[in-house]
Amino acid sequence: MKLGIMLPVSGPYASPATITVMAQAAERLGWDSLWTYERLLRPMAPIWPGPDGTLERAPEVYHTTYEPLQTLSHVAALTSRITLGTSILSALLHTPVVLARRLATLDQFSGGRVIAGFGQGSIPQEFATANVPWKRRGSGLDDMVAAVRAVWGPDPVEYDGRFYSIEASEINPKPVRGSIPIIIGAFTDAGIDRAARIADGITPVALSLDAVAAQAARFRQGAERLDRDTSALMVIAQSNTPMTAAPMGGDRPFLGGAPKQLAEDIEKLRGRGVDGVTFAFPSSEPVNVQIEMLDELRTLVPTH
Repeated sequence: MKLGIMLPVSGPYASPATITVMAQAAERLGWDSLWTYERLLRPMAPIWPGPDGTLERAPEVYHTTYEPLQTLSHVAALTSRITLGTSILSALLHTPVVLARRLATLDQFSGGRVIAGFGQGSIPQEFATANVPWKRRGSGLDDMVAAVRAVWGPDPVEYDGRFYSIEASEINPKPVRGSIPIIIGAFTDAGIDRAARIADGITPVALSLDAVAAQAARFRQGAERLDRDTSALMVIAQSNTPMTAAPMGGDRPFLGGAPKQLAEDIEKLRGRGVDGVTFAFPSSEPVNVQIEMLDELRTLVPTH
């Protein structure tokens, strides 16, 4: 089972120094992947459903979010083995050629270690800032993925889609492996079905064992119906619950708690179509304690 963590690109420990320390520690301890995510801005307007259903401002964690690909470029220079991924980029806030070239450049500098995680986006103000219609989110993602893959393909690149077009051109660099895996942050049936058509994997949020297993099954079955090679696809469950130094009691959330509890939950995912787990908000513990927990969890969860 592969294990990954979100680098501290936001939150109380977000800083270049801490990002460096955590990235190097994760590689040294045998973790499989490091991730970043994208947030352009934190609107002042209330947009987020609160506990009582009324709208609140987006969470405080979005106050500062380091740019995902520049952060991974820094990390690429500090590491040699660990996979570097985005979970996720709001793909429609970019233009396909620029995004494809940035990812391919990162892939070249990292020696082919990149996974591109794309999503539709979730904050209308970000779309307004990027001058992209909010209603484009679904069909626009299909077109974006196709255009990006075209850029990574052989020269001359030429693409004529619904929203994007590229006149016959040479566009380089290309990815090290000829392409870069594209995974989609999907949790609705429609999003999972879209990923089964166009993506190399999904990153569903693991709200429960049964839910994430059902999402993995839907994705793989959908891809199989389209005659895709499901053995080449990946499902990386994402936990949004922090690790804790002390065990959680009571009604513990799935993939939440101390390393031993997390290891027990991860073991339940084996054989359920899930290839790995990413901890999106690793912990609020001090950095040295976080590293100790990463070490313990990697020891408890064998790679195979």
